[in-house]
Amino acid sequence: MPEKPSNPSEAVTSAWTSIMRARERLLGVIEADLKAAGMPPLAWYDVLWELARSHDCRLRPYEIEERTLLAQYNLSRLIDRLEREGLVRREVFARDGRGRWVVITDAGRRLRERMWTVYARSIETHIGCKLAESEAKTIARLLERFL
Repeated sequence: MPEKPSNPSEAVTSAWTSIMRARERLLGVIEADLKAAGMPPLAWYDVLWELARSHDCRLRPYEIEERTLLAQYNLSRLIDRLEREGLVRREVFARDGRGRWVVITDAGRRLRERMWTVYARSIETHIGCKLAESEAKTIARLLERFL
């Protein structure tokens, strides 16, 4: 007879609910701060950041998808938009000729830096000023168990 799965404790369920609520609320206020500053959505920053910090400042689309957790269909449209804005460009992947690199442009680097100014301030306002350094380290260490 198969073993019946156990239910999570009340504390575990509460932790899950709190993580999800905090995530939604914090993303909402950060997105609002970016919008108020005339900046594009956070997803733009995430893609530009991953490109900027990658080897040769370029990634294949599936690598961006893995690193940002954006769904493939959303990512394809976002990359198209970033390319139209001149923030990234596509290059042929030399090994097979079928694939494409996504490469950050100088304009993409500049936008990411401007966005970071707003994003960093928002992180400090909505998270940093509410936590002692030791608490922030504890939260980060605990959440690393899930990554």
